[in-house]
Amino acid sequence: MRSWSGPEIPSLGDLGLGAGPVVQVHDTSSAGLLAVDPAERARLYVCGITPYDATHMGHAATYLAFDLLQRAWRDHGLDVLYTQNVTDVDDPLLERATATGVDWVELAERETQLFREDMTALRIIAPVHYIGAVESIEQVVDLVERLQEAGAVYPVDDDLYFDVHADPGFGLVSGFDEAEMLTIFPQRGGDPDRVGKKHPLDCLLWQAERPGEPAWDTRLGRGRPGWHIECAAIALDHLGPAFDVQGGGSDLVFPHHEMSASEATVATDEPFATAYVHAGMVAYEGEKMSKSKGNLVLVSKLRAAGHDPMAIRLALLAHHYRSDWEWFGEEISAAEARLASWRVAVARSVAPSGEALVASIRAAMSDDLDAPAALAAIDAWAADDSAEDPQAGRTTRAAIDALLGVEL
Repeated sequence: MRSWSGPEIPSLGDLGLGAGPVVQVHDTSSAGLLAVDPAERARLYVCGITPYDATHMGHAATYLAFDLLQRAWRDHGLDVLYTQNVTDVDDPLLERATATGVDWVELAERETQLFREDMTALRIIAPVHYIGAVESIEQVVDLVERLQEAGAVYPVDDDLYFDVHADPGFGLVSGFDEAEMLTIFPQRGGDPDRVGKKHPLDCLLWQAERPGEPAWDTRLGRGRPGWHIECAAIALDHLGPAFDVQGGGSDLVFPHHEMSASEATVATDEPFATAYVHAGMVAYEGEKMSKSKGNLVLVSKLRAAGHDPMAIRLALLAHHYRSDWEWFGEEISAAEARLASWRVAVARSVAPSGEALVASIRAAMSDDLDAPAALAAIDAWAADDSAEDPQAGRTTRAAIDALLGVEL
């Protein structure tokens, strides 16, 4: 699958500013900060969209969070191998296609293209591997067969299920107890009450063909992948086991990331990821943002209304990536005012020290990607009328671009 056009990223080292510090992120599985500092290359997997509607602010906030992580890693001197999937066949997509009378392939292609355009406009770093579920069916089949060899698969009718307790560490990603899991599982695509399962939490690996639904001929029979095995297979194929960060929204902690990690661990006898990093949820004026409520704030609609994509990005950066927050109409107005003030500030012929500001931004971003702290430091620099550094504008412009992705 084709990715999108990634932005050019300035190198602060080329400006004589050296390398940034080691990055610490909050790891959900240990519930604490973890320094992620691989020797040369950082490996990142972020769960992508199910393309049945356009990019809303919750999507954008999630992908921005991992864009910031990549920028901090790159500033530290690391190469980054980034993989993201597209769940281009799944129940929500098929249901939306049926409800709207649109072919499911056409719907997936249309919304994926709009997502690419939104990511390009927001200057989100593109994945090296942008992989659809449909093009990964062979890898899924291979992984299911490895799980079969491990004795972790059983049939229910013509479907195949994963025995989650084949992994002694099941539950370590989320930290949830079984009661919590059983409450959440049916809310997020699980089927705890299906007759024939060994345990209510066991998850679907391979779904046999259903009338009127897409299916593929494979060694497992005619059917299609389950959700969790898709990401496990794609991540292992393109990154290998024990990669550095598994990322996504906090709604993916359980069951998606828990299940994917257990499947991969049982198949490889190695950890799936070193750290599990999750972005918070974005609501809309007191309500969950959802298609059914008709309250999605879409990146494409904000762009179509004439809002600068850099202001949209700044509106997102104003909130720490791990926080749950609400979108209000004044978010974009405040971001546009901030963007304008920064553009005026970097155009000054002489300004306060740029190097001191770069150090402040780097410190904020290495501390669990604290973008609000970085924004506050830049606001203070922009409001300072002292004049000591004729290169400050150039240095600051490059740092804001390199570390925060905002092009001034």
